[in-house]
Amino acid sequence: MRVATWNVNSVKQRLPRLLPWLDERKPDVVCLQETKLTDEAFTDLLGAELARRDYQIAVHGQGQWNGVAILSRAGLDDVVTGLAGGPGFPGPEARAVAATCGGIRVWSVYVPNGRSPGSDHYQYKLAWLATLTDVVAAGPDAALVAGDMNIAPADADVFDPAAYEGHTHVTPPERAALAKLEGLGLHDVVRDRWPSERVFSYWDYRAGMFHQNLGMRIDLVLASDPVAARVKAAWVDRQARKGTGPSDHAPVMVDLDQAPDGDIGPMVPPPSARTPRRPVKLPQSPKG
Repeated sequence: MRVATWNVNSVKQRLPRLLPWLDERKPDVVCLQETKLTDEAFTDLLGAELARRDYQIAVHGQGQWNGVAILSRAGLDDVVTGLAGGPGFPGPEARAVAATCGGIRVWSVYVPNGRSPGSDHYQYKLAWLATLTDVVAAGPDAALVAGDMNIAPADADVFDPAAYEGHTHVTPPERAALAKLEGLGLHDVVRDRWPSERVFSYWDYRAGMFHQNLGMRIDLVLASDPVAARVKAAWVDRQARKGTGPSDHAPVMVDLDQAPDGDIGPMVPPPSARTPRRPVKLPQSPKG
């Protein structure tokens, strides 16, 4: 079974790339984030095309912002939208959807950005992660949490730690909250498979960040022991970030039981550039 997670940064904008990508990579389960469509609009736009490709869909959207979905050709049971008892900003946001696919409890999540350390949105982010941890802890043993975590787990997951000083995504409380989620017994399967490799999944649109390979690894697949034991390949589909009209995120791919393309990671194709020695100032903090 091939599982993918991708922050598409608007399904409507990414449609010319999403459908060909599904046909090329043939994932069995896809977790999408930042769909930016209501449930009805998502179904109207994609329902027929996805059905033609044998995907069932679970969506949780809200229009211009946020939005998550699961596409599955491996079954789609016990769908739950949102996080029961979770915080809002100020009301509930469409940031989580869960379903059982091929015997695995799958969560597609879009963690709040946090905006700036110490802000109300930052506190919301920490509270949201705490609720997610409680929800996942109550779930079955075969579990997979995939999505845009808006946290780089370690300094090795950003192109230059000094460039992120004073920004979200790298602060100790955020990393501690993510570590608590992983502490449930979840494995960061890409990092486990490539412990010392340079791997990113997000590059800012501006300032040539992608072409200079100045990125972050904030899109993660976290798998429980029974699922992690089945991983045969884990990689970032950097090809999907290239060309015309891409998302600022690349899909993260995980192959269970067999790897149709071989163990080809950590990034496909390889980065086009290494990090320059000169200091780099971030053009902006990621939004969300």
